Amino acid sequence: MVTSSPLDDLSHHLLGKPPGELNDEQRRVLAGIEAGTTVSRDAADLADERATFGERLSDRVAAVGGSWGFIIAFTAVLLGWMILNSDILTHFNAAFDPYPYIFLNLLLSTVAAIQAPIIMMSQNRQSAKDRLAASLDYETNLRAELDILRVHHKIDHLVLARLDAIDAKIDALAKSGAGA
Repeated sequence: MVTSSPLDDLSHHLLGKPPGELNDEQRRVLAGIEAGTTVSRDAADLADERATFGERLSDRVAAVGGSWGFIIAFTAVLLGWMILNSDILTHFNAAFDPYPYIFLNLLLSTVAAIQAPIIMMSQNRQSAKDRLAASLDYETNLRAELDILRVHHKIDHLVLARLDAIDAKIDALAKSGAGA
């Protein structure tokens, strides 16, 4: 005689699928139902646990490079560079990067060439976080839906049992009333 596991029973009863057709999220949800544990997890915490040093660094660079503080500071440095090389150092014939600021253009191009892929890495990581959050949301929603179905089935069974008891009482009353 072949006995099925509780997971097999839950799979057939709640999802109407054999266990072999379940995806990873469905397996985790059914295992959580069987174990009586919760399934909700914080996607940000989970993604941060899995992040490499490079991914965390790219997030920090993107956070700094995409802030008003960086824009204001960078604008101040650029204006300072231009004023220093156009007015102040020109009077002493010591301007190291006079107008048209070729060295400044080289530095700006280098910063942009380095910063752009780092920001893209951060965006890719954010996309991965979003996919993880969607997967965890699916698991939570599936668990809630399956739990609601289970409660609904329990209530249906209780209602049917009460109806059977009421029918038995009515039949007993009808028999006792017919015999009187």
